[in-house]
Amino acid sequence: MVSDGQVVVKFGNILAKRCLDQRCSMELLRAAEHTQSISSQLSIVARVKAVTGESKASSELLLSNVQNLIRAVQHVLRAAEAACVKGLGQPSADPEEEEVAAFCQQWRKNLTQHRAKEALNSNRDELGLRKTRGAKAEPTLISLVQEQPPWSRNIPKHPNPRKGHTVMDRHL
Repeated sequence: MVSDGQVVVKFGNILAKRCLDQRCSMELLRAAEHTQSISSQLSIVARVKAVTGESKASSELLLSNVQNLIRAVQHVLRAAEAACVKGLGQPSADPEEEEVAAFCQQWRKNLTQHRAKEALNSNRDELGLRKTRGAKAEPTLISLVQEQPPWSRNIPKHPNPRKGHTVMDRHL
């Protein structure tokens, strides 16, 4: 969990650097920094729990930190969506930046296709408002990350990424 949190932090920092909207960039940086802090706390709590052994209090603290990390990662992904919608500058020649840009472009393409389908097949009521029943939810970065099949995930056995691995090689 901790290493995956670090991957999301790196993802957020790359997007914040490329985001054209200053406000979205700052929000993404704040969310990434918060995620970094929680990830570090979780790492410390996990090490302490490993040394001290099994206790109800340490298990509850560990679980609480995991839940906080999940919420922080979701915040980074929502801020990343806003940054992608506002617009991103061209990636540098860095392979990680190119990979992040490709991932975001895929999500944006899915979002655009979804919105186009909704516009063509809109179910409107007598007031012209869109009916919510039967309508599919818009694609999110969270859903795109969750849709990654397990066999396509490239998660190393140890917490330190091996040389040559990039940010998007590992998904939550």
